[in-house]
Amino acid sequence: MFKGRSQSSRTSEVTPVAEASEEALLAAAMQYDEAALGELYDRYETKIYTYIYHRTGDEALAEDFTAQVFLRMLESIRDQKAWHSSFSGWLYRIAHNLVIDHYRRKGRQGTVDIDEAAPTASEEHDPEVTVAQSLDAERLRAAIRRLTDEQAEVVSLRFLEGYSISEVAAMMNRTEGAIKALQYRAVATLRTLLYDQLH
Repeated sequence: MFKGRSQSSRTSEVTPVAEASEEALLAAAMQYDEAALGELYDRYETKIYTYIYHRTGDEALAEDFTAQVFLRMLESIRDQKAWHSSFSGWLYRIAHNLVIDHYRRKGRQGTVDIDEAAPTASEEHDPEVTVAQSLDAERLRAAIRRLTDEQAEVVSLRFLEGYSISEVAAMMNRTEGAIKALQYRAVATLRTLLYDQLH
């Protein structure tokens, strides 16, 4: 399915799916090529899971939402309603929307019943440090949930996932200037929210 073409060769050699360009994989995926769909899943599953986990702090929920992202990808391919520009940006947008919808349905700021909280004791770490880190992470997630949807997405992609301004701009189909402005406003708002939580 994926052919590597050489100017100097008369014969075409098959390019392993793992080495295929994203463009070639997407073209094959649109034709329901199982190997291409599998490779796209392999390339993005961990990234999407990590993004969702950073936004929710819940492993089971992150696993469930990651599966939903790829199910929606398959449905979109079937209905011919797939991505128009950035494939990775489209996947992150689906993940982002799942997280936003979850918190809207939940109707609360991510509080956890003490009986449902995961155990924090660890042989390697001081329990007090572990609890403090968990509380800091939850405070940050709660503050991010109070940003606008676009600001929350920029903060998550830039600082939790480590993408550059240009990569985030491509993913969100916005200019780099727009991403910088969103980032600036988001960081200023987060600073205020986190300061208010501590005082």
